[in-house]
Amino acid sequence: MAKTKVVPGELTVRPLTPETWAAFADLAERHNGVWGGCWCTFFHTLHGEKTFEAADNRTLKERLVAEGRAHAALVFDGDVAVGWCEYGAPQELPNINHRKEYEAGLSEPPDYRLTCFFIDRRYRRQGVSAVALRGALELIAQAGGGVVEAYPQDTAGKQITASFLYNGTRSLFAQAGFTYSRPKGKNHCVMSATVSPA
Repeated sequence: MAKTKVVPGELTVRPLTPETWAAFADLAERHNGVWGGCWCTFFHTLHGEKTFEAADNRTLKERLVAEGRAHAALVFDGDVAVGWCEYGAPQELPNINHRKEYEAGLSEPPDYRLTCFFIDRRYRRQGVSAVALRGALELIAQAGGGVVEAYPQDTAGKQITASFLYNGTRSLFAQAGFTYSRPKGKNHCVMSATVSPA
């Protein structure tokens, strides 16, 4: 599939809501339900609650969106969603990788977590993740702001396949003003920033 050239300034960001669900669903369906049918539900449920079925994940995600319990900044090129950054309170996104290690170094939980990026394969490596991240931070500011935590991959400058970068990269978050806190797992870390209310 041919890459689509991103035109700076023409991408917009909208929140994931029942009104934007169809655009989100279209993006997910164009990519086999994202990560083989996850539908970006991995961080919403703990392992014992998962069915690992794409149809179940889609139903769960749609229900959470309808109930106002799933948040994301959706990036649009015109009317087509081309990426997102998922965010939410820890209670909304309780499942994170390397949980024991993370909790051992935790002094106080954040107000928000940024857990997942997904970019349309035609739009990758063109700055769409940065647009999604800025959009998520703006939406968090509009909701009152607070301490925001992220768990990006620490690539150490190496080129990594885009499909492994669902948490974003340390450099992406550093450029957005996040501060490195500590390592988490083999190749990830904890970073945070405080977002002021809008």
